[in-house]
Amino acid sequence: MDYIKIGQRIRDFRKEKKMSQEQLAEQIGISPTHMSHIETGSTKLSLPVLVKLSQSLKVKTDSLLFDAPQVDCSGIMALLSDCSEEQIGIMESIIAAAKKSTDKYF
Repeated sequence: MDYIKIGQRIRDFRKEKKMSQEQLAEQIGISPTHMSHIETGSTKLSLPVLVKLSQSLKVKTDSLLFDAPQVDCSGIMALLSDCSEEQIGIMESIIAAAKKSTDKYF
């Protein structure tokens, strides 16, 4: 885990919300000093603090942990949940063909 990058992401989201470190620290129940240490990456954050940060900042925990945007596939998974294996195979082929076609434009 790169705690420096995690801290930078937390700081970026906090600033987007126009919050001070003190305000965010108070909302999640930690000291402003601890909040500063999290943002600088000089301390590791616990899972409960990570969850509170994501709730307070209204972002997914993945957004705090990872650089790359995480794709929400829950809609696709819901559609596939009651499909037969044959239907899933067909849909996989359709998606592969669509991906190949769009690759030309990006």
